[in-house]
Amino acid sequence: MDPLRAESKPFLRRFAAFLYLRFMKRFFLLPALALLFLTVTSATAYNDYRGHNLDSLERTVARWTPDAIDRASEAELVDLNVAYRHLAQGYRNFNGEKSLFYARKALEISLRKGWPLANADAFREIGLQFYGREEYDSALVYFTQSLANVDRMAAGATSPTSPEGYSESDCDDMYSMLYGTVGNLYNMMGDLPKAMEYYGKAGALFDKYGWNESNAILYFNIGETWIDEGDLKAAEKAYLRSMDYALASGDSLMIAGAQKGLGRLYTAKGQTWKALHWLRMADEYYANHNREEVETRKDIYECISEALALQRKMLAWLLAGLVALLLLIGALTFVARRLRRSRREQAETSVVMEETLSDLHHAAHPASPDAAASEKSAIPISDREAEILDLLAKGYTTVQIADCLCLSPETIKWYRKKLLVKFDVANTAELVLAARDSLQ
Repeated sequence: MDPLRAESKPFLRRFAAFLYLRFMKRFFLLPALALLFLTVTSATAYNDYRGHNLDSLERTVARWTPDAIDRASEAELVDLNVAYRHLAQGYRNFNGEKSLFYARKALEISLRKGWPLANADAFREIGLQFYGREEYDSALVYFTQSLANVDRMAAGATSPTSPEGYSESDCDDMYSMLYGTVGNLYNMMGDLPKAMEYYGKAGALFDKYGWNESNAILYFNIGETWIDEGDLKAAEKAYLRSMDYALASGDSLMIAGAQKGLGRLYTAKGQTWKALHWLRMADEYYANHNREEVETRKDIYECISEALALQRKMLAWLLAGLVALLLLIGALTFVARRLRRSRREQAETSVVMEETLSDLHHAAHPASPDAAASEKSAIPISDREAEILDLLAKGYTTVQIADCLCLSPETIKWYRKKLLVKFDVANTAELVLAARDSLQ
């Protein structure tokens, strides 16, 4: 096996590694997701020296003094370079100083010998360490040099272990990982256009090789970015693409991650019913993987709590709005009735004034005895007076008659007094009897 290529990890493992670094900086992402990928994909040609083998490998390379390195054969230098990079990768997440030290030791060999893949890998390891320290400008310098060496690989550069050059898939494997890493770097630096440019390049390579799991992670990451920026439309588009890729992969972990993202999105949009639908679906998966996904499930519970609290708040506002609407309808009905009664009162007032003027006219110009006798035998009454007499005959009170005719009680009292005078009676009972006699 080619020793220089033997250490090259499959894409998913390396992609998960740089995502893990980013996740640790952004509390809302899924560190457990990256760790799970590291575990699942660890059965590769690369030996994991982070356990007891790491110490033994370190003791082995310690024997290589500068003089011994100068006298070493090319094959021995290849093996030593691979060992240095194994140590850099092994110490990456728990001893940054040692990781930097061994990555630079690897570069001392690979730069002198002109091995582009080894250079790219070592520069990337150094860049990751500066990235983890949030020294983004320095990280970008090393990632740029890593990409430059991959460009050399793509342009046809060779090495003793790859005398015919590097295949397209070898180059794309390195490009895809570096594009994602640089995209994350620009994201952390706040340069979103650049970040999306590199994310797009990584996504194109994932599509090229059908790496649906990788695209599911990538677009989930993009969705989280847009959520932070407050662009919910772009976030929804990214999360839905993540879901599409997750479903295409058939990976239940990827699907659960996309579901969680959609839940967070719809919570932010205030669509709590949708949010709870997706969050509960995600929790069904994590409930069956509780040991590995404790932190992620806790994050889901927090999202569910947020959605439920928002839902309760929205329902409270809805109830308050409904009560306010009912009060408004009641107030408008009351005002409408008052206006209607007011209009009737005005009309009645006009009629009353006309009748009063008529009575005054008759008082000033009394009729002949014969005409007076005729008027007494058939007392004229208006339609309104007839309505009031009818209600009085039925036993209605003044207030009841006022409500029935939409008039004020004072107006009804005035009509009663007027009728008592017309029929020359003393009370309501006599008025009713007199009115019956007159109408007969």
